[in-house]
Amino acid sequence: MRNPVIILPDVGQSLQALGKALFASAEKNGVPARTLFLAYLRASQINGDSVCVDLHSRNAMAAGESAERILTVSAWRDTTNFTDAERAALSLSESMTRLYDQTYPVSDEVYKEAALHYDEAALATLITGIATANLYNRLNVSTRQIVDVLPRN
Repeated sequence: MRNPVIILPDVGQSLQALGKALFASAEKNGVPARTLFLAYLRASQINGDSVCVDLHSRNAMAAGESAERILTVSAWRDTTNFTDAERAALSLSESMTRLYDQTYPVSDEVYKEAALHYDEAALATLITGIATANLYNRLNVSTRQIVDVLPRN
């Protein structure tokens, strides 16, 4: 089927407004757009959403992110490419995305580490943004949306 946000344009417009509000909140509360894109990218990788993996990779690059860092997001624990604050955001993104894996998905340790780097408003922005990325992932994956970036012959 087509993407539900295309079928339901009022829903699509509301989600677009939410996205704009999140990036305005990120700017206001000191969360770099690049950090949001990295957190969204990690959630999309875990969820197998090719549309959002492509989108967030491209958006991160447009926001000044390097290809090297984008390519290592899935292995962020095994590289020195990320700051402690970015690692906290990536860990939070993984915990929020893998709700099914653990009894307490967002452990106190993950939350406390994120709170060391982000104040309450910034953390609220990250949490809401990651939840929104997961919503888009679920819409795309459940309706089998695929990225189509290669030219057709």
